[in-house]
Amino acid sequence: MAATAAAAAASNSQLHSSPHNPTRSPLPSPSSKCSHFSSSLLLQLQVKPYRTNSISSLTSNCRSSRVYCEIKSFESHQNYHQQNLTVGFLSGSGQLHSIQSSSPPSSVPMAATASSDSGSKGVKRICLFYCDETKALAERIAARSDAIELRSINWKTFDDGFPNLFIPNAQGIRGQHVAFLASFSSPKVIFEQLSIIYALPKLFISSFTLVLPFFPTGTSERMEDEGDVATAFTLARILSNIPTSRGGPTSLVTFDIHALQERFYFGDNILPCFESGIPLLMNRLQQLPDSHNIAIAFPDDGAWKRFHKQLQHFPTIVCAKVREGEQRIVRIKEGDPQGRHVVIVDDLVQSGGTLIECQKVLAKHGASRVSAYVTHGIFPNQSWERFQFDSAGNPATGLTYFWITDSCPSTVNAVMKRQPFEVLSLASSIAAALQI
Repeated sequence: MAATAAAAAASNSQLHSSPHNPTRSPLPSPSSKCSHFSSSLLLQLQVKPYRTNSISSLTSNCRSSRVYCEIKSFESHQNYHQQNLTVGFLSGSGQLHSIQSSSPPSSVPMAATASSDSGSKGVKRICLFYCDETKALAERIAARSDAIELRSINWKTFDDGFPNLFIPNAQGIRGQHVAFLASFSSPKVIFEQLSIIYALPKLFISSFTLVLPFFPTGTSERMEDEGDVATAFTLARILSNIPTSRGGPTSLVTFDIHALQERFYFGDNILPCFESGIPLLMNRLQQLPDSHNIAIAFPDDGAWKRFHKQLQHFPTIVCAKVREGEQRIVRIKEGDPQGRHVVIVDDLVQSGGTLIECQKVLAKHGASRVSAYVTHGIFPNQSWERFQFDSAGNPATGLTYFWITDSCPSTVNAVMKRQPFEVLSLASSIAAALQI
């Protein structure tokens, strides 16, 4: 009995000593040649009142105990067939309890498990809703990432024409990261989409992101005469009042907004994320056989201010509109297109009149080929029909390429498989932005 008490006292003294005691032997580093190591690691645990056969004597008389434990030995065989762990527990009563555990083999090595955890860490699972116009783009976005799950909405109308909307399985998105892919292609569809946009954040979701590839009122951003209404500011105010979700303010993802100052139109209750389609253009230009001979032309100073920093490694040509009598014509302000494949770059096109005039003046000054890029191809009244394909190497009569993105779904459907148009999809850019 005396020997047993002395041994317990020695163990008690050893367990309560500092873990930084220099008399302790350090824990050897495991290696491929060493499958056994032992140490006296001091752990402090808070044990809650539950009973098992192994530690019933430890917790039978207490609701919460401070427990000290010592790892006596740990054996891990390289073939993962057996792992033995011996732990000594010392309760407040001074009794020493030992538990020996043999764990079953693991089907996945620890390193592989850690690698898998680190690979998935930080990836958000997104529930992506969409309207009828953006269904095709939403499917392309979901195809780019396994972390994005498409969710549909029932878009109906009452007999009087007002929206009759329903979000299926609304309780199923609680605690989820939610996004909505919108298209404000006309005033008619804005109200029904705003109704959904205002409803989703209130469904106890973790976060809400509005993806609006094209900000439609961007060209109406200033007042030139008293009485003008800057509808860009109006729409920004509407979006700034989207209800906050459990995770905070709504995030807004939009591409190549028309005027740089419009980012300041949004209030503090929304977090605008301004993306650009220019990286898609640059990737496409690198694939051209004459990529070494590309020059970039801007149809006006506004386009130059907006994009020149992203395209500064290309030779640059800047055009400008000047008034001659009753007409406004396009002239080259700086740069030389002689012998170059010139790509006209702007944020959007509507009727296309300025772009066509720019094409003609570039061809007149010696451009070997002329192409164009706009992020947003609006083309009201089918104005895309004005652009012809240069099939004979005559840039004065047509374009070699006209690149647009799929930010305006109705345009994509109209120009698909029609030369010189080629669609560069925003799907990958949007999928990446949803992970921010």
